[in-house]
Amino acid sequence: MADTGEPIALVLGAAGARGMAQIGVIEALEARGLRIAAIAGSSSGALVGGFHAAGRLPAFREWITGLSRLEMLRLLDSAVGRGALLEGRQLMEALQALVGDVAIESLPVDLTVVAVDMLRQREVWLREGDLLQAIRASIAIPGILTPQLVHGRELVDGGLLAPLPITASRLSDAHRLVVVDMHGWPQLAPTDLSLPEPPWRRDEPEVSVDGSGSPWRIVRDDLGLLERVSRAFDTMQSQVARVQLALDPAELVIRIPRDACLFYEFWRAAEMIDLGRAQAEKALDAAGY
Repeated sequence: MADTGEPIALVLGAAGARGMAQIGVIEALEARGLRIAAIAGSSSGALVGGFHAAGRLPAFREWITGLSRLEMLRLLDSAVGRGALLEGRQLMEALQALVGDVAIESLPVDLTVVAVDMLRQREVWLREGDLLQAIRASIAIPGILTPQLVHGRELVDGGLLAPLPITASRLSDAHRLVVVDMHGWPQLAPTDLSLPEPPWRRDEPEVSVDGSGSPWRIVRDDLGLLERVSRAFDTMQSQVARVQLALDPAELVIRIPRDACLFYEFWRAAEMIDLGRAQAEKALDAAGY
């Protein structure tokens, strides 16, 4: 089915830095002659999808793969005292330099950016207005990045309610739906994982405050704040995405291993792109594309 030019609707999921694998997926799809006519994206999926729809994905790819860990960290200005760790102003200025001022409704690819209105507890589908503002809303992880004000509403990360925004893609006229599930089976088997000790273990009794013996002793583990947040979001999003796929199946699902990297490891973008391309080619081969 190569070189058919067949239009597809593409759903790009939420996964932080792991979402850079979706660049490789897009490259693989286009190499097979599939034409992406519509995109629905949440969080990092909105970022990748938005840049692709604007025709600026190659520029974004070059920029993100050229960033070192230190350069990435320098883009994350503090927002302490504003309800989140980061403001993200410098990051958005860098993205602005790459994509410019673009209105979603003017894009050649039908784009739906998914964010969440926490006050009303519902998804918001952004299909018009400033592209970068919509992306900023969709990547605003609560507690990590400050919310984005859009049309008088404070919007946050679309992955909260729609880590796999399949429903939003149904506005497209494309008959075939391709979904990139960012919460695929881990690359490592459970027995291969090197996990820290659990935060408790049964051990020799400790004396409690009232003098009685306790059979439990609390043991500190070595997980940092960002890794805890990463694991918490991955756990939640994985379960929600599984339900979304079960309720609304796609013609083709490309799965990225959920343990490929942590959500803040954007300096591993080149590795993730290669992984995404390999996973997409494997899925396309299996489906006969």
